Amino acid sequence: MDLWIAFTISAAFFQTLRFMLHKVLSMGTLTSTGSTFARFAYAMPAAALAIGLYLRLTGQPWPELGPAFWGYAWMGALGQILATICVVALFRQRNFAVGITFKKTEVIQTAIVGLLILGERISTAGWGAILIGLVGVLLLSDTPGAGNLLKRMMTRAVALGLASGFFFAFSAVGYRASSLEIDSVDPFVRSGVTLSMVTLSQTIAMAVWLRIVEPGQITAVWGARRTALWLGLASMAGSLSWFTAFTLQTAAYVQALGQVELVFSLMASVLFFKERITRRELAGIGFLALSILLLVLVLRP
Repeated sequence: MDLWIAFTISAAFFQTLRFMLHKVLSMGTLTSTGSTFARFAYAMPAAALAIGLYLRLTGQPWPELGPAFWGYAWMGALGQILATICVVALFRQRNFAVGITFKKTEVIQTAIVGLLILGERISTAGWGAILIGLVGVLLLSDTPGAGNLLKRMMTRAVALGLASGFFFAFSAVGYRASSLEIDSVDPFVRSGVTLSMVTLSQTIAMAVWLRIVEPGQITAVWGARRTALWLGLASMAGSLSWFTAFTLQTAAYVQALGQVELVFSLMASVLFFKERITRRELAGIGFLALSILLLVLVLRP
């Protein structure tokens, strides 16, 4: 198995766990923004410690970070903040598995953003696999009993899902671009340094925002620390896996394979949240699973 595939599967697993914890926190005293802040605030110390220990053990120096790195890193950081807020808000609209699936519009959007910003092209077969996955997303975005097709598609849940996919696309491309700006052949150095700097920036920016706009939420985040701490650790493990995969492979392919997250989210929705999955939703997830299989076959050497 290629290293980027292993890291992508790891990222999908930890991301599912992270969003499960996000949903639990959002059902309590935290707002969507507060839950998002908790994710970065509790992940930042763990990320800094992990890369610090790795550099010390391997005897490598801290790399120089130029303006291009910070530009791409902040683009990714802002995209991730906005995307996470959209996803947490989306959980209030639909069940866990479908909420995660709406987010997966990021796959085709990442391919487009990657082409425009980094000039990364996708093969014809790769586009075919991605588009099959899009069929699954469309099946899941339809809301029966809500009027005609256009009305069913123009819901708040669909808007939040598309918005989260859009912002996650910019996040993925920004993180790949920033990690490639680091002068190191070690993918763990690239991903770890990028992750620690991004989470530090996100924590500071969101702390200022919450202090001004949502006073009391920082205290609430501290009060929820027993759950939020696990959220931070899951976030750190997932983000480190994503960043490493982005360093090793084109962002669109990583995001496409990352749809395996839907299998994990379906299990979480049924087994943990006790939510009912309809046949139409299962059909949509089936199309996405097919697109994952085809993508892996397309990218096999």
